Amino acid sequence: MRDVTDASFEQDVLRAEKPVVVDFWAPWCGPCKAVTPVLEQIATETEKVEFVKMNIDDNPAAASRYDVLSIPTVILFEGGEPKETLIGARPANHFRNAFEPYL
Repeated sequence: MRDVTDASFEQDVLRAEKPVVVDFWAPWCGPCKAVTPVLEQIATETEKVEFVKMNIDDNPAAASRYDVLSIPTVILFEGGEPKETLIGARPANHFRNAFEPYL
């Protein structure tokens, strides 16, 4: 999963040609460290969706814009709009079920 920033968010996420899953995280967040490998695994299983991550400490604007108040928060964007949001560390099947229509 590649990193996106506040500066690249519009181009990398909102204007993307395919759906994009954004993992909003921070280095100090223990549950975030549990979610990253789950999302990385799902990313290897599909080419229909791009998976990226955004450090909210370094990039607070997008997190604020989408009301990310707890982390990890994972949002699937399609056509520039948030379509699915999952908050907190969850098992892989929760992410797969939520994103299944897009995968």
